[in-house]
Amino acid sequence: MSDTDLLAAARAIRERAYAPYSNFKVGAAIRTPSGAVFTGVNVENAAYPEGTCAEAGAIAAMIAGGETRIAEVAVIADAPRPVTPCGGCRQKLAEFGAGDTPVTMANLAGTEERTTLAALLPGGFTSSDMAAG
Repeated sequence: MSDTDLLAAARAIRERAYAPYSNFKVGAAIRTPSGAVFTGVNVENAAYPEGTCAEAGAIAAMIAGGETRIAEVAVIADAPRPVTPCGGCRQKLAEFGAGDTPVTMANLAGTEERTTLAALLPGGFTSSDMAAG
């Protein structure tokens, strides 16, 4: 699957987002090294901000599907510029991806930006940071 196909999967699932409060729908798709694709959407809650981000939903689907590694990420929203994953999602993505994992961010107008997990989360916290000294 190409990064264009991964972005198309994120775009398609975005329509299923549950965003009655902000009307800001986000779709995310992650591809694993095996080629499997898992998608997620943001799910808002009246007890704002207790919702779920699209990236977190895609990660949960990946784990439920028996996969644990991310090879590529795509995120799309209807915004003036491509949106980045929030700080919490950057950390969540880093838990399952490598620093050089590609991330494509896009908006519905067709503007795309590409980066890596390491660029989104420099100096990210990892399990090795919890090793006893």
